[in-house]
Amino acid sequence: MLKEGDKAPDFELPSDTGVPVKLSAFRGKLAVLYFYPKDDTPGCTTESKDFSCLVAEFEKAGATIIGISPDPVASKAKFRKKHELTVQLAADEEKKVVVAYGVWAEKSMYGKTYMGVERSTFLIDRKGKIARLWHKVKVPGHAEDVLAAVKAMAP
Repeated sequence: MLKEGDKAPDFELPSDTGVPVKLSAFRGKLAVLYFYPKDDTPGCTTESKDFSCLVAEFEKAGATIIGISPDPVASKAKFRKKHELTVQLAADEEKKVVVAYGVWAEKSMYGKTYMGVERSTFLIDRKGKIARLWHKVKVPGHAEDVLAAVKAMAP
């Protein structure tokens, strides 16, 4: 299980824009990685819209936001267009990144257990280390909490 102060696992994933997302490309800047279960579902849509509404403030504070889920690139493009999202979305279809970050977990719903993404957010510092992390995220107010943490790290 990753913890604050650990080196963030590097990755390269396809994105809905066609440009691959590589964490090491953000070295020297802050990066917010939010892992969410599924494109175009109620909680994930709300979370993505909340981050999108604040993207200019995150950028002003020197942070880039990347949303990651196991859905394919085509799903991400449709999700972005439908909800006019402005955050970058990356597809982890092979689930290597969700496993590396420890967010691929056993979940349960209606008495059945299954594997899925545990909604989590990681704030990566300018040196590539995990500065803050949030597990089992509750969506209301979360984007604002992350923005406050980013602003606290701004020079």
